[in-house]
Amino acid sequence: MCNSSPTENSSFQITRPALVSAAMRLILRPLLPLALTAAASGQLKESPLTTKPKPTIYDSVVKIECATQVPDYRTPWNSGRFSGGRGTGFLIGPNQFLTNAHVVSDARRLLITRRGSAQKHVARIKHIAHDCDLALLELEYFAPFEDLTPIEIGGMPQLESEVSTIGYPVGGDRLSVTRGVVSRIDFSSYSHSRADSHLVIQVDAAINPGNSGGPVIQGGKLAGVAFQGRTDADNVGYIIPTPVVKRFLEDIKDDEYNHYMDIGLSTFPLFNPAMRKAYKLSDDAKGILVANVVPEGPCDQVVEKGDVLLKIDGNEIDSAGNIRISGEFVDMNEIVERKFAGDKVKLTILRGGETRDVEITLNEFPYSSIYSIRYDEQPRFTFYGGLVFQPLNFNLYASYSFDDRRLRQIYNDFISKGLFKEIEDIVVLTRVESDRLTTRMGGFTGMVVEEVNDTKIKNLNHLHEIFNTPNPPEFHVIEFNGGARPLIVPSAEAAEAQKRIMQQVGISKASRLEK
Repeated sequence: MCNSSPTENSSFQITRPALVSAAMRLILRPLLPLALTAAASGQLKESPLTTKPKPTIYDSVVKIECATQVPDYRTPWNSGRFSGGRGTGFLIGPNQFLTNAHVVSDARRLLITRRGSAQKHVARIKHIAHDCDLALLELEYFAPFEDLTPIEIGGMPQLESEVSTIGYPVGGDRLSVTRGVVSRIDFSSYSHSRADSHLVIQVDAAINPGNSGGPVIQGGKLAGVAFQGRTDADNVGYIIPTPVVKRFLEDIKDDEYNHYMDIGLSTFPLFNPAMRKAYKLSDDAKGILVANVVPEGPCDQVVEKGDVLLKIDGNEIDSAGNIRISGEFVDMNEIVERKFAGDKVKLTILRGGETRDVEITLNEFPYSSIYSIRYDEQPRFTFYGGLVFQPLNFNLYASYSFDDRRLRQIYNDFISKGLFKEIEDIVVLTRVESDRLTTRMGGFTGMVVEEVNDTKIKNLNHLHEIFNTPNPPEFHVIEFNGGARPLIVPSAEAAEAQKRIMQQVGISKASRLEK
C-alpha cells in the first residue's frame, strides 16, 4: 500500500501511508482498506462451496512494495514528498497482476516479490482505475513467474458463506490467511476516490494495512479483492466483488480505461404522504423523486426535476431508490454500473400524473472529477508577481480548508448548476508571497478570480495568457467573486518582482499548466 485517500465524515479507512497533504490527515487516516464497486445483477445468487485455498493459490499471491512521490498543493512548484508502503497483489493472467489502485497511486517505483523468495522484481502500472480502486500491473521481466497459476475469477458469495483473505499485512513478512463470513452485500462509497460508490461485500474479518489488493477466495476461485476496513469497528473488512473486477477488465480490453458512467440525477426518497400526494403517486405505488438533473448529463432534456422514477430497465424502483435483482435489494444505480459509454438505459417516469417510457444514452462526464481525489498528476498553477493561482479541486480544497462562503458555494454548484458550461476551471488565488509589491494583498487569498481587465476568466491557461501577454496594460485589474474591491497589480513592477521572488522562495518554474 502506497497511498491513502481522504474521506470526509467517514469511518472507512484506506491503507496507505502517503497522504495528499497534512490537512488531509484530518479527513482520513492512512490505512489500506475502504469501500468499493458495483456488481452485475445476474451473479448475486452464485455461491461456490467454501474449501481451503489450494497451495497454488498461495503461490500466485505477491507482495508489492511501492515508493511514492505525493504532490504538495500548497507549494505546487515543488516535486512533492517522498514516501512508501506495501500491499498485496495476485496473478490473474500472463504477466497480469491485480491489486488496489490505492496501493500503487503516485508510484515512482514498484517492486514485486513472490512467495518464498527474497528477489524483488521491477513492475509498472499498465492500467489504473481510481474510481473503483483497482489496478493492473506487469513485470518488466516475467520469466521467474511463468510457473505460477493465475487465480480464476469466480462469482458473488452469498450471505453467511465463508471466504479466505490472503495477503501480506503488516506485522510480518510471510503470507497471512484469515477467514471470515460474508455479513453484508451493499452499495457504498469507495474512499480512495472519495466521490464514487459501488457494490461492496462486508466480511467479519479485519483487513489490515498490507492486506489491500489481496485476493479473497471462495471455492478455490476469486470472490473479491480486499480493499478497506473501518476505524470505528473491529474485525470488519470490505472487499471489491468480482462483478466490479470483471467490469474493470472488460473496460481495459481496448487498452484504455474509460471510467464508470453516471446517470446524472440526484434523487430523494418518497415516503412522506403529503409529498406522494403532491406528485400524484398513488398510496400503493413506489418510486423515487428526481431532485435535480445534471446539465449535459445522460438525463438532460429527457428527465425533468419533479419527475418520479418508477422503473429502470424494467426493474421496479422502491421509495428508497432500490431495486430487486436475483432476490437481493440493491441501489438502482447498480443497473448503470454494469454499462459503458454509449449504452442505453430505459426509464419509466411519472410526470404530472402520467406515466411515460423514455430512454437515455450514457456518456462520459469528466467535469465531475472536480470532486474526486486526484492521483498520479502534479498540481497545476501559475505564478505572477508574487501571486499564486490554482484551479480548485478536492486536493486543493483539502490542502487549504477554504473558509470563503462564496468559494464553497461555487464549488458545490459547479456541476448541479451547470457552472462548468461557462468556466472550465474555478481559479483561486491561493498564496501571496511576501514582497514589497504584495504588501496588503494577503486579504484576497482564498477568493475565486472572476475577471481580469474586464475579461471573464475561463480557465487557468486563460489567466496565464492574460498575465503574460507581450504588450500588457499598465495595470492588471483582478476582480474576485463577491469581492468588494479589485486587486490592482502594476504589470511593470510585477515583472521585476517575479524574478526577485522566484529566486528568494526557490521557485524553479513560474507555471505548470498541464496535468
